[in-house]
Amino acid sequence: MIRLALTLGDPRGIGPEIAAKALSDPRIAALGASWHVIGPTGTPVPVHESVGVWTPTGHGVEHIALAGRLAGLAVARAARMALAGEVSGIVTAPLDKAALKAGGFDYPGHTEMLAELAGVPTTMMLASDRLRVVLATTHIPLREVPAAVTREALLQAAYATREGLRRDFGIAEPRLALCALNPHAGDSGRFGHEDDDLLAPVARESGMAGPYPADTVFVRAMRGEFDDVIAPYHDVGMTAIKVASFGHAVNVTLGLPFVRTSPDHGTALDIAGQGVASAESLVAAMQLAVDMVERRRAR
Repeated sequence: MIRLALTLGDPRGIGPEIAAKALSDPRIAALGASWHVIGPTGTPVPVHESVGVWTPTGHGVEHIALAGRLAGLAVARAARMALAGEVSGIVTAPLDKAALKAGGFDYPGHTEMLAELAGVPTTMMLASDRLRVVLATTHIPLREVPAAVTREALLQAAYATREGLRRDFGIAEPRLALCALNPHAGDSGRFGHEDDDLLAPVARESGMAGPYPADTVFVRAMRGEFDDVIAPYHDVGMTAIKVASFGHAVNVTLGLPFVRTSPDHGTALDIAGQGVASAESLVAAMQLAVDMVERRRAR
């Protein structure tokens, strides 16, 4: 039986609610997997392993920090279990990045935290049945993007994507496209030279198509021309996948020695505790995690 860890995320958010819904979903029961739930006591979800006590009635800065600390401890514990071979992968409910930092875990998000815990470079993929997108850079200010989009970053994204598609999605010869950095791919230098001077040579070197303008490349991928689009920065890639498949896409961390997936959304603090949050993306993340483990075992 496949055994995976499931973390509850920030206890202030919808993580515990959607975890409870997903665990009771017949589609998850049909997978035949075992789920080791890690999180604090004090939420509606019984845990197999507690990382502390959550008191929902708290408030203020200390309350936020506690939520972040509990979320971070759960991720760290799940990662240690995966690295030790106690579970084959982890599925993580959403956490709040500001709370995570306040709780003593100074990482921009899961992807970067898991990279340090595992000691390997990681790459963020968002995947659905309509589109797959990989981010060459992740959580940085927009003004820092041009300097961060380097040959090395693009080559790493291409390598991780190609390996991930082969190993975890069963695509023997992945077709990758590179999304341009500038409008109209720079339009021969009229709107910037990065696409001609940097992105195009890297695309040729790594076997990617492009760079193609952002306003067409994702549509072409959705029509079946490409298996994945490498986006040079966070929002151009995230906007495309969320317009295409919000609530049904899955966040996948490529490069880890174990499987890690997550929903495509955040903590949704504005609707937490109301019972209205959809668990569809978490269900998809759990289904994909099991599928990825099965593919890895079959190799």
